[in-house]
Amino acid sequence: MKKGDFMARALELAARARGRTSPNPMVGAVVVKDGQIVGEGFHERAGAAHAEVVALKCAGELAKGAELYVNLEPCSHQGRTPPCVEAIIQGGIRKVYASITDPNPLVAGQGIARLQEAGVEVSVGLGAEQAAKLNEVFIKYMGSGCPFVIMKTAMSLDGKIATRTGDARWISGTASRRLVHQLRNEVDAIMVGSGTVLADNPRLTTRLVEEGRDPIRIIIDSQRRIPPTAQVFGPGRVILATTKTDPPLSPHVEMVMFPGPKVDLVQLAKALADREITSVLLEGGAGLNAAAIQAGIVDKAMFFLAPLIIGGQQAPTPVGGLGVHWLRDAHPLHDLKACRVGEDILVEGYLSPPERREGVVHRTC
Repeated sequence: MKKGDFMARALELAARARGRTSPNPMVGAVVVKDGQIVGEGFHERAGAAHAEVVALKCAGELAKGAELYVNLEPCSHQGRTPPCVEAIIQGGIRKVYASITDPNPLVAGQGIARLQEAGVEVSVGLGAEQAAKLNEVFIKYMGSGCPFVIMKTAMSLDGKIATRTGDARWISGTASRRLVHQLRNEVDAIMVGSGTVLADNPRLTTRLVEEGRDPIRIIIDSQRRIPPTAQVFGPGRVILATTKTDPPLSPHVEMVMFPGPKVDLVQLAKALADREITSVLLEGGAGLNAAAIQAGIVDKAMFFLAPLIIGGQQAPTPVGGLGVHWLRDAHPLHDLKACRVGEDILVEGYLSPPERREGVVHRTC
């Protein structure tokens, strides 16, 4: 096996914990001696042992004089668990291959420096592109102090998300809806506006054949229009962003207040990050989607195109509002990808160019 193969294995291990490590990154580690893997592991959840520690424990005495492959710079600070660099040094690792440096300001190269200080050789960059993609949520969260926001919408080929009467079930097919539930299973939170709740009365839960996890539900309801009987206020954590000081709906509904007249989405994003919410799936209607794009909080867009033609000037489109005045002001998508999902086509891309995402420090949401 080649060095790239060992790092590919570390990345594969890291991805096993997708959606379970927040607010930590996904990390996998592989210990290699004489060209053979002698230990491996991954970080399963926040508070659990880090990947390097698991891999070293697996390797035991074979770690002495071995190489360690890890997709993120080992941590050097005391967090929920002790620093990994000390375990690596004590384990006798002679060389560490890390894909990327840790964007966490508490690490940010200090882990590498500590290893080198202890005589451990360090090489950074192997598998960097794949590693940055895997942990794009963590990179955005650490660099900007805001969560990574994915705007998801399903529409007909002529760009409608519902008929003129509001009928929207179901535009996308079974396979697309299954994929959306998988996304819900992986993100920290899902966000909708009051219009979506009033029109559809959704539960916003994860419904998978295998065991899933319900995301935190974030509801934008500036004027407190949603009745307390709405299904979205069922069991589980709910955050209600509003401008009204009415009494809370129930003990499990957390109120986040704004001066008004509307909820400030940029400030809300920062408030969510303060609560260690690192990723949000935006499943709003045309109004909230437009406001989120205008506020600059959307990182990625996912459009499910169904083989339907709905028509009608009054039928809503995915992004409402006034829109841009000139075509040159339209919001371009980068790194565009398209694939079949059942009978539908999924088109996805990023609202910021690669140079602002890879190895980046974002200063604003």
